[in-house]
Amino acid sequence: MIVSMKYGADTVSAPLSQARCLGVLSATQRPALADAGAALDAALNAPIGLRAPLSERFSPGDTVAIAVSDASRHTGVDEALPRLVSWLSERGISEQRISFLVATGVHRPATSDEQAHILGKSLYARFRARVHNHNAHDAAALVAVGVTSRGTVVTLNQRACDCDHLILTGAAMPHYFAGFGGGRKALVPGLAGADTIAQNHARSLHPTAPTLGPRVQICVLDGNPVAEDLLEAAQLRPPTFIVNTVLGSNGSIIGVFAGELNAAHRQACSLASEVYCVSVAEQADLVIAATSDAPNFIQCHKALFNAYNALKPNGRIILLAPASEGLGGDGFRRYLEMGDPETVAAALRKCPDINGQTALSTLEKAPQAILITELNEQDTALTGASKSPSLENALQQVQRYFRDSGVSEPTCYLMPQAAYTVVRYEP
Repeated sequence: MIVSMKYGADTVSAPLSQARCLGVLSATQRPALADAGAALDAALNAPIGLRAPLSERFSPGDTVAIAVSDASRHTGVDEALPRLVSWLSERGISEQRISFLVATGVHRPATSDEQAHILGKSLYARFRARVHNHNAHDAAALVAVGVTSRGTVVTLNQRACDCDHLILTGAAMPHYFAGFGGGRKALVPGLAGADTIAQNHARSLHPTAPTLGPRVQICVLDGNPVAEDLLEAAQLRPPTFIVNTVLGSNGSIIGVFAGELNAAHRQACSLASEVYCVSVAEQADLVIAATSDAPNFIQCHKALFNAYNALKPNGRIILLAPASEGLGGDGFRRYLEMGDPETVAAALRKCPDINGQTALSTLEKAPQAILITELNEQDTALTGASKSPSLENALQQVQRYFRDSGVSEPTCYLMPQAAYTVVRYEP
């Protein structure tokens, strides 16, 4: 059997002997929408979860703030935003009454070039003076709006609270501890204060063990304490409506949903589940996975996370992860340097940090992985994984491991787009 996988812009191949392939796991392919603007029009004319027409909610002279994701997330909304602005104009809202809020959460501010990419160059040229990066650490620019039933004290961007209408945009994509992106996440954590974000993210930890909690699951909203707390926090200042896209694995828009915060998001998530989730009745001894377009290891973690869910407890992962930009930041590195899940979990219980949560998940899963990567030996070792110079060498390593373990015919899954393939083990 010849295994071929993408590695960056190249394809690498190597023979795999004495293994039984259980299948290729990948996202379902869906055709891209021919016209995202037209799809948005249709969605606005029949908003999900809202009885009165959206047009009746707006009056000339109203102020509108539109939240957009930052540069770390591709949403495709730049294809629909011009039509959204035109729709608001048809309601009597002048461009001078419309602003954009970049929902950075605790990420760095979006540069002007990134803002132009997020909105589209033409729209950005018209609105650049009214595009504002959120700053989760600026207490003077935050407003307290309430406390969730789990005790999260919610502070939000003042511009988001002071406008007549807040419109949230985003993409419903699988998220490893919040269930899905999009929807509620555009407001919290997107436009929330740093303390609010930290309190919410703390709900991802297992109460005693150095792992994520058992109810914190990818593509799960109900029963997920992080997702439920996020929704409750966002409902303290609900938007007038949301616009969520669903993207195919190639990044094209395959669906546009508009309407009430929770109802519209759930319909978007339903389509995302159909596209990205794959059920398996059997876990494999070996998973060979690729994530060719992830610039750093933080992004590669998505593929590691998904591959791990297809793996037997003592199995092995071969992950093709170029990570040409390195680990992904000093914050992530700091937690990896703590060296073990117990130490990271203890630090997170004192001060929650999404970098730490990704590090915690990495340190749990990467020791079973062999990386084919541009990371140097030292950074690879920090993740807990080992490094191989080639796919062929990695396959030889795992074959020796299984032979020494008494596994004569290891089973195997191939995951060519592992970052976009959510595995559900359903025996």
